[in-house]
Order: sequence, then C-alpha cells, then structure tokens
Amino acid sequence: MDIFSKCFAYSYANTLRAKGLYPYFHALETRQGPEVVMEGKRRIMLGSNNYLGLTTCPEVLEAGLKAIEQYGTGCSGSRFLNGTLKLHLELEAELADFLHKEACCTFSTGFQSNLGILSALVGHGDYVLCDKENHASIYDGCRLSYGRMLTYGHSNMEELEIQLQKVPESAGCLIVTDGVFSMGGDVAKLPEIVALARKYGARVMVDDAHGLGVVGEGGRGTASLFGLEDEVDVIMGTFSKSLASLGGYAVASEAVIDFIRHNSRPFIFSASIPPANAAVALAALRYLRSHPEIVDRLCALSSYMRRGLKARGVPIIESNTPIIPIYTYTAENTLLKAKRIYEKGVYVNTVLPPATAADKCLLRTSYMATLTEKLLDEAIEVFAGELAEVSA
Repeated sequence: MDIFSKCFAYSYANTLRAKGLYPYFHALETRQGPEVVMEGKRRIMLGSNNYLGLTTCPEVLEAGLKAIEQYGTGCSGSRFLNGTLKLHLELEAELADFLHKEACCTFSTGFQSNLGILSALVGHGDYVLCDKENHASIYDGCRLSYGRMLTYGHSNMEELEIQLQKVPESAGCLIVTDGVFSMGGDVAKLPEIVALARKYGARVMVDDAHGLGVVGEGGRGTASLFGLEDEVDVIMGTFSKSLASLGGYAVASEAVIDFIRHNSRPFIFSASIPPANAAVALAALRYLRSHPEIVDRLCALSSYMRRGLKARGVPIIESNTPIIPIYTYTAENTLLKAKRIYEKGVYVNTVLPPATAADKCLLRTSYMATLTEKLLDEAIEVFAGELAEVSA
C-alpha cells in the first residue's frame, strides 16, 4: 500500500472549502494588535493569545531590533555548543527570579518545552498523571518519555486520587496539569492537586502557558494565585503569549534544571532561541515587572466583556481569565457562525472535535490588555446578532 494513500483520501478540508466554511489560515497583513487587517479587511482581534498586547510595545520592539544589530539573526547551534548567548543567561536568571524559583532553562518553542521537560524527568518505571484536558504538547511529552501515563477526568480530584493509588510506592510519580486551561479558560484545582501530591509522595508540574501575565501576583501565574509557588516543583511556560515572542521555559530547583539541561534531547539537539526572540521575551518580562497594573487592566476588560455577553444572552462558559469560550454546539453551526462573525469584522477561533465533544463545539475568544471598551462594545453587538439565539 502507498503510504500516501491516506493523503489522497483525505477530504475534510476540501469539503469545508467547497462550502465556504474553512476557518483556518486567514492571513494577517498588519501587526498583532487589537485591530488588524486580515485578508484586506479591518477585524477586531479576539482570537489572539497576546494577552498583554506587548507585540506592539515600543520598548519590546526596540529590544528585538537592538538584539539583531548586536548578535545577528540566529545562533546556528544548540545551547550545548555555540548557541548560548549572554542574553539567554540574563533571560533565564530574570525568569527564575520573577517566578521565585532557583533556576530556569529555556527552549526554542513552548511545545518543545513540554516535550523536553517530561521526556527528561519521566523515565523507565516512572508514572506521569495527566488531566484529560491538558495541552497536546503535554500528551506528546508523556508519550516521548519512557514512563507510564495515567489520565484523570478534567479537574476530577476523585479520579486523580484513584490513579495515584495505582502508582507503586517504589515508582517516581509526576502530576502534570495546565494552570489555566487553554480551551475552557478555567483554572486548575491546584490546592487539591498539591494536597494529593503530598499524600502520595508525587511531584507537581504546572503548564502555565496561559497563566503567566494573566493570573497571580503581578501576573506570576497559577502557583502564585494560590500561594503555592513553593509547593509546585516545576513550572513550564511559553514566550509566545504574554511575553510577545517565541520560545518556552522551565523553572524549578537548580538540581532539577541542571538535570533537564543535560538529559533533555529536545533541548540538547535543537538550535537555541534566536537573539531577537530572547531579547523581546526579556523586554516583555521587564515591562510586566514594571507595569503590574497591565494585568489588572486585562482582568477588567475580560470581566467587562463577560458581563456584556451575558447581558445580551450569548451563551458563554464561565471563567475568571481572558479566555471566554462561547457555546455553538454543533460543528456545522460553529463554522457557520465563525464565518458570519468574521465577515462582520471580528476574528475568533473555532474549537471542533477532537478538541471538544461533538455536541459541545465552541468559539474561543481571548482578550488583550490593549483592547478598549469601545472595541468590545462593537464586538458584543456582532456576537449578540449572531449568537444570542444559539441553542443546543
């Protein structure tokens, strides 16, 4: 059999294109800001993870340009060899300090961070326990490891305890969870997770890709939100959201980070973060530290939007984060509504199976601190006109 036969038989994308409902790969023609030009038309951007809006911050832009002038465009090697810049070390030191951990290790992407952390820490005979709604990179990191993965129902602490009871006392065990879940916008039950970890001798890792800059003291994330920074053993995050760049990181004790640096294949065998990306992430981090009020502004805007949608009868999923999912139920209805909303000048993301149940499809909206109430009011009118009548 031809290995490409599956490619020739694949028809889903072409079927959606033929119906005019294909929702992917819309091309941006401007910067990633509150308003963008996408495919020749002005749109309000409500589908970006640029939570703090720092992709257009003058200080952040200047830092990227200066890094290119000083270091060039790339490192052309791994961190192990010729790819470590003073800039990388500064970024790692300041991230560790900001997140109240001893040490930090950076990776070339957020996805690669989870691959690198989990595959290094979870070895033969170890167990990793995974929330069923964790990010795909966590699942792939677990698969890349040599340990055994056990899953538990989303934020179901009873199931988590049942799975913990299956782990032999002689085995190492790591519980890994998103801090802020990327689709639902809900926050992990971290106090209960930590309590169970203590009870059963497990360690805890939090993927805070959507938590950094969003929740916690000064945007320090989920562990900070609950006052559990000393109880969470490893915190992973990404630069591609609140820090306006590309790359990822792990923070933990010095011993854990040193082990990851010397045993993580995705870290050892990948080129390091390009100078501009590292400089931008560092500048964004420094901006966040100097302007913690931007996190409060993000929270206020998200609450404003949540109230506005509910007042107009739009069926949202409740959360306390800048991720506000809107129920659209079936895949066909979701695609149709997304198209109409896009045509009316608002960009949102569709969430379809297998990312959700067949009857629980969503439009995922997400918000930036640089949006305005005026823009949100305009978007609310569009949503209300298209979605207030939606029913299961």
